[in-house]
Amino acid sequence: MIAEHELTWSPRHPTDLLQTIGTLRRGPADPTYHRDGSGVVWRTTRTDEGVATLRFTQPAADVLRCEAWGPGAKAAVATAPDVLGERDDPATFTPRIGLLDDAHRRNPGLRIPRTGRVFESLVPAILEQKVITLQAHESWRTLVWRFGDEAPGPTPRRMRVAPSPSRWASIPSWEWHRAGVDPRRSRTIVNAARYASRLEEAAGMSTTDAAARLTLMPGVGAWTAAEVAQRAFGDADALSVGDYHLSNYLGHALWGRDMTDDEMLEAMTPWAGHRYRVVRLLEEAGVRGRPRRGPRMSFVDHRAI
Repeated sequence: MIAEHELTWSPRHPTDLLQTIGTLRRGPADPTYHRDGSGVVWRTTRTDEGVATLRFTQPAADVLRCEAWGPGAKAAVATAPDVLGERDDPATFTPRIGLLDDAHRRNPGLRIPRTGRVFESLVPAILEQKVITLQAHESWRTLVWRFGDEAPGPTPRRMRVAPSPSRWASIPSWEWHRAGVDPRRSRTIVNAARYASRLEEAAGMSTTDAAARLTLMPGVGAWTAAEVAQRAFGDADALSVGDYHLSNYLGHALWGRDMTDDEMLEAMTPWAGHRYRVVRLLEEAGVRGRPRRGPRMSFVDHRAI
């Protein structure tokens, strides 16, 4: 099927499609994301004009392409360069140490994506609060399949578009329960859905003002705001303070010891403006943090409560 809208461009910085867009996927069974064996990425989104399915390809090292279908196709294609990191500028990043210098050199195309869609990033971030990632991804998959819209276009497999804010707000309590989401997280999502239009305004604000707007929502703290900023705002400095593992991961990867959040923040000062970039480079380089010496966070089956 011929695309309804398309765009081909040469990025201003080296860009690796898969490394850049991969952080937008919420687990291997995410109904809104699909990558085929040839490296083509399909992704769904919801724009102000309606839903859209996008097909991202990289025909050459210096060429990116996006094709789209659906009522929101034109709007979605217009933002495609930002989704693939066009606004991300690594020019001022200084690795400072050999480990990061090597990771940066080996991953020159890693960019920080910017979707501009706040609520789209907020819901899965809330689902990931205080639970293991596998559990959050399962809840996301279940709810999107149950309440999302059918993806337009010639998708290689059946896909869904995440529910609209009004649909999230109308999900009955028992459906949250069946999806393994506790009342605290479901209330946070429902409340945020009622103010979704105000939250979307944060995409045009400064980093400080955007974080302030997000954390005005009950149940949305610094960690959740950072997770949104990394994806919706393309914030290369958004460090997920309060993460269950991050401080010790960075502590061991860079300094060989456990760290508290406060110690991590102080130690990361030399990379101000690029602290999230440091995390992504370490991840892509396969750098491991602290060896596991204790129990992992447990799976909590809220459906049995």
